[in-house]
Amino acid sequence: MRNIAVFLVLLAVACPPPSPAQKFVSGPPPSAPPSILEKVGIDQNLDAQVPLDLTFRNEQGNVVRLRDYFHGKPVVLSLVYYKCPMLCTEVLNGMKGVFRHLPMVIGKDFDVVTVSIDPTETPSLAAAKKEKYLEGYDHPEGAAGWHFLTGDDQQIRTLADVVGFRYVYDKETKQYAHAAGIMVLTPEGRVSRYLYGVDYLIKDMRLALVEASNNTIGSPIDQVLLLCYHYDPATGKYGLVVMNLLKISGALTILILGGFITLMLRRERKKRIQSEGSGATPAGQPSISTH
Repeated sequence: MRNIAVFLVLLAVACPPPSPAQKFVSGPPPSAPPSILEKVGIDQNLDAQVPLDLTFRNEQGNVVRLRDYFHGKPVVLSLVYYKCPMLCTEVLNGMKGVFRHLPMVIGKDFDVVTVSIDPTETPSLAAAKKEKYLEGYDHPEGAAGWHFLTGDDQQIRTLADVVGFRYVYDKETKQYAHAAGIMVLTPEGRVSRYLYGVDYLIKDMRLALVEASNNTIGSPIDQVLLLCYHYDPATGKYGLVVMNLLKISGALTILILGGFITLMLRRERKKRIQSEGSGATPAGQPSISTH
């Protein structure tokens, strides 16, 4: 019965009622010219292999390869640009917000790679962004786990094409039009999940990281969560799987009933043994006197 109670608690915590739909931004501002609107977006290239030999520059200006950031842990990838006046800031704010509330820790359980899509941006800009977004993150491992990179146009374009991130430079506004979203990659550099928008749910990020890691990170609750929720590529979110929940509920009902019956039978047997051991006269039989 104790094991059943523990499992029920895990289920209650892991499978709450579905939350309201999350608001997200899927493209550039509607003020952008139609020709640009048609060219930007995010295509879900699930299971695509990111070229790990692509080269960039880190915050110190050193040449690095993407493979330098894949060490047996999942990686959250974001494509932004550091001078972006609006959308990129919201994406990074959303990332920092969800990271602060995750049970997983940057640099310990997963890494983060943020790449500028603007080839004119410098490592000093990247360093300033890193300092800003690590501020308030209460885990020292984060400094070695969240990387802000810059690079040349060819390397950036190659990475963006592989992960399906379509963006366009608008010469009139001198800004980049792009969509809002991030990618979660496996420890081998394959695209595992896309999360859209600028405000990421803890549940979605948590499950995406667990799945991308092939269940090598996370807790027992995360394993139960994966039974209750399923990734929907159309929305980039995890939705409650009603049929799985019904199956789990049915199995729990049988376990509870079986446990209750077993408990009652044991109590009845215990009472019978105690009664026989005390020498009490069974009901309905006459007592015998020998004097």
